[in-house]
Amino acid sequence: MDNSSGVGVLDKAALVLSALESGPATLAGLVGATGLARPTAHRLAVALEHHRMVARDMQGRFILGPRLAELAAAAGEDRLLATAGPVLTHLRDVTGESAQLYRRQGDMRICVAAAERLSGLRDTVPVGSTLPMKAGSAAQVLMAWEEPERLHRGLQGARFTATALSGVRRRGWAQSIGEREPGVASVSAPVRGPSNRVVAAVSVSGPIERLTRHPGRMHAQAVIDAAGRLSDALRRGN
Repeated sequence: MDNSSGVGVLDKAALVLSALESGPATLAGLVGATGLARPTAHRLAVALEHHRMVARDMQGRFILGPRLAELAAAAGEDRLLATAGPVLTHLRDVTGESAQLYRRQGDMRICVAAAERLSGLRDTVPVGSTLPMKAGSAAQVLMAWEEPERLHRGLQGARFTATALSGVRRRGWAQSIGEREPGVASVSAPVRGPSNRVVAAVSVSGPIERLTRHPGRMHAQAVIDAAGRLSDALRRGN
């Protein structure tokens, strides 16, 4: 075996996963693609299915399993967080306002990274804070590109409308004025993963008296630039 690690069973399991990379395969297809004996290919595929690294399609063929997508998402999140620190610090320095990075978690959004304004009046959102998906510019961004059914559900009880989210998709950024918290304004833009799916939202937030009632005019471009840097890092995979 060309790529032998010295651990035979792992090498064979890797062969099975590699064979499934090109699409669904029957057991006979797996045997042909891997060169493994039929009982070995079957035993490994079933064991990998137990660990959710392999699954079956409607025709009973073997396919790559959901656990691989979960691991890939975790790797992507690590990359996102590794890049977020300097990007958020730069965004804070350019705008003079606190900067945050949010990811969606079910019906909530969680602050996974932040760079606080160093002095004066500021909007502090500690890392780990869980906020609703019903208000705020980051919630608008995380909701705007959802599939229609989830979008419709998410709009129930929200402080923003479908029309507002249509504007967010058109502009590529969102703003809110006192939507999440009285006296606080914010601007957010989407971070996109390799498949162009929105995976996070970058925001700046602060008091309305500084950000004004048109915060996007002041800070949209800086927030879009920061989101672009994070999206590029995810696409590069470094």
